[in-house]
Amino acid sequence: MIFGKNNLKVLRTAADIILIFFSFAVAALLAQPSQVLVERLYMFLLPVILSGLWYFSANATGFYEDFNSRYFPYQIVYILKNIVLQAGAAISFIFLIKEDLYTRNFLIYYSALLTVSVSAEFLYLRHAIRRQKRKGVNFRNLIIAGAGEVGRDFRLMIEKDISLGYSVAGFLDNAQPAGQDILGNIDNLEEIAKSNEIDEVVIALPGGNMSDIEKIMRVCNKLAIRTYIIPDYFKFLSRKFQVGLIGSFPIITVRNEPLQEIHWQFIKRTFDITVSFVGLILFASWFFPLIILLQKILSPGPVFYIQDRIGMNNKTFRCYKFRSMIPAGADKEFKATSTDDPRITRFGKFMRKANIDELPQLLNVLLGDMSLVGPRPHALNYNKKYEEYIEALRLRNLVKPGITGWAQVHGLRGDVEDEEQNKARIQKRFDYDVWYVENWTFGLDLQIIFLTFWEILKGKAQGV
Repeated sequence: MIFGKNNLKVLRTAADIILIFFSFAVAALLAQPSQVLVERLYMFLLPVILSGLWYFSANATGFYEDFNSRYFPYQIVYILKNIVLQAGAAISFIFLIKEDLYTRNFLIYYSALLTVSVSAEFLYLRHAIRRQKRKGVNFRNLIIAGAGEVGRDFRLMIEKDISLGYSVAGFLDNAQPAGQDILGNIDNLEEIAKSNEIDEVVIALPGGNMSDIEKIMRVCNKLAIRTYIIPDYFKFLSRKFQVGLIGSFPIITVRNEPLQEIHWQFIKRTFDITVSFVGLILFASWFFPLIILLQKILSPGPVFYIQDRIGMNNKTFRCYKFRSMIPAGADKEFKATSTDDPRITRFGKFMRKANIDELPQLLNVLLGDMSLVGPRPHALNYNKKYEEYIEALRLRNLVKPGITGWAQVHGLRGDVEDEEQNKARIQKRFDYDVWYVENWTFGLDLQIIFLTFWEILKGKAQGV
């Protein structure tokens, strides 16, 4: 069987619906006697509803997109999202019809069976497609117009990932003579395309040479060859760019930012206010006084450390922390905090290890200066230092800073003493922060909060 993009989607959808009915039947039989199920055949309405929900939710979450290039750890996240919706729908259905047939065991069996079976289906199809393409089946012949850096990088990417299903016949280039992988110049496209049975053409010409692009498009339209253009300015685009319209003019949005949408801002802010308010009520009444008392006994000096930090849109705000280091004089030269910094007090080490020193920032969240989740706010001196390494550092300030963040749950906390290692660490932390800005979802925030608590339990969540 040939696995094209469209028939693969149909195949996967049909297979998943079959697995929903299979998982439903097995879970129902495991949860109660088969005779009970036969007596209430109307309950088979539930898998029909679940199948319809799966179809819509899978398409809404992009479950069937990018199958060839998506790794299984990412795919399992999509699977679990849809399984949660399935379980929620089943609970709602059972509650609405007041049916006692399905128990908690049924929901556990159904969710587990569907997760395992859909995951196994994904892995099997991935293996089958890779095996098929290693035999040369279903490859699409491709020519790249432009043998410059962009064109050759594109070819390298194609050759590294066999699952994309392309075979690169070679390049067309007016500036380089034919030979090796240069099949000829752009004027020869028609005869080269016919002799090599070319299916698709990718235009990767530098400088946007319009006359050459027009020649290529004319030939491709004549031969009904699909054509794609890699814009010369693609290096300025993030992976989350969008194509849209302003009036009747097509535009490319360089960077997608979900939190620009007012409804997502409302949801995130509502969550921040609710959690910070409840957190302050729970902790400020008894835990804060305890920390203050211990601080006074074990580390005389100011209880709180209030510092100017960089917030959203590069504006400064007063950030609150429990002091964890010895008080520094006003004339002290700036020095980044390291893991085993001698300036950290013994009680400060304990607070940092448990992230207790960050708890006063719940007040910053309530006031709107910070969010529960976001890039960690830099102190002014840190920010000045980091801007020497990263020109685009301000991109991380397109959203509110957070008490915890995507970089932090990946262990990118604080600096190291070796300057070269520290530069690489700062760059990686910046990359994680920008990824968060471009890929934010409410579910991602919940995931980061869960991972933060997990890191705290392991004793690895000290902040900066």
